[in-house]
Amino acid sequence: MPKPLISIITVNYNQAAVTCALLDSIRRQAYAEVEVIVVDNASREDPQRMLLANYPEIKYLRSERNLGFAGGNNLALREATGAYLFFINNDAELTTDCLTQLVALLRDTPGSGMVSPLICYYPAEGQVQPIVQYAGMTPVHPVTARNQTIGQGEIANGRFKNAQPTAYAHGAAMMVPREVLEKVGPMAEEFFLYYEELDWCERIRRAGYSIWVEPRARVYHKESLTVQTLGALKTYYLQRNRIYFMRRNYGDWRLWLFYAYLWAVIVPKSTILLVLKGEWANLRAFWQAVGWNFGARNNHWERQNSTPTLGASSVAEASA
Repeated sequence: MPKPLISIITVNYNQAAVTCALLDSIRRQAYAEVEVIVVDNASREDPQRMLLANYPEIKYLRSERNLGFAGGNNLALREATGAYLFFINNDAELTTDCLTQLVALLRDTPGSGMVSPLICYYPAEGQVQPIVQYAGMTPVHPVTARNQTIGQGEIANGRFKNAQPTAYAHGAAMMVPREVLEKVGPMAEEFFLYYEELDWCERIRRAGYSIWVEPRARVYHKESLTVQTLGALKTYYLQRNRIYFMRRNYGDWRLWLFYAYLWAVIVPKSTILLVLKGEWANLRAFWQAVGWNFGARNNHWERQNSTPTLGASSVAEASA
């Protein structure tokens, strides 16, 4: 029986060398039935010639405008023909049987709609035991809008062995069957950066599917090489999308509980902390993020169109 085709989708933004390392790891996969689609999200220098010269097997797409994390990935859907779609950050590398294990989980688990592998931080030089970044997530709390990433910071010593249901997949590496994509639709592009895959998981679950993590598949993640340096821009999108996520997914009485917590705790606490630290750019970004959700959408961050797309959502990073 032939193996189903997997469409592997990754987005590049000014990191062609990092993307090459990912493509090398894909070539080492035991699972050979793949098509690889690289989307360049308006990098300063177009890497098309270099990538196609070294990796002639890939499909290459380029956007002249930065489309964000969801938009960049969604652009590839017009070219993807696989029965399964695997969205992988370009700053990650796959272990040799990763794809085989993910497909097996989706194939053999009735009602499964998405799966992520165990994600470990890319090992530093001389590091012997890998450190877990993601082994699943807890649900977002309906009042505080916070959740936790399971296993984060732990040594990958075998505690995570078997596949488990989880509240959310991780945007750095996630596989979805085509039939689920066609029923639910793609990631919402309004998020631009952060929370888009959590929102997608909520939609997939509402459609009757389950979300899984499969530790027998493993990815090593170099963890947001660009986003770590963004400062106020990161503050803006984390806070903006934290509130927006709640508005989209908790549209009943729970949303009013969150609003009460937002104005009674999150806003005053975050404002005081940022003032005491003298972080005026982050303070401005925070207030513009809140304002965006209540109608004030014509601000500095929304007018910018140069946001890097690396890095998956990290709900627990949001303050308060």
